[in-house]
Amino acid sequence: METSTRIAAISIIVEQAESTEELNRIIHEYSDYIVGRMGIPYRQKKISIISLVVDAPQNVISAFSGKIGRLEGITAKIAYAKVSQSCE
Repeated sequence: METSTRIAAISIIVEQAESTEELNRIIHEYSDYIVGRMGIPYRQKKISIISLVVDAPQNVISAFSGKIGRLEGITAKIAYAKVSQSCE
């Protein structure tokens, strides 16, 4: 059975450090789909920026981003690549 996946970048802004434990739990839950991760603490502004590159089915990316976006003090946005992948 063939499943189509999308490549996407999820940008996350963390404004409340208290939510990072739950954020890391969610990221770990979806770790099989993560291609790369970069985190930047912006100490002067008291925020953190996290970028995730994922390769997953559309519904998985939406669920992943949605769970992150529901956390208090955290914002998540998705940018999709124009190409999609087929997995066998």
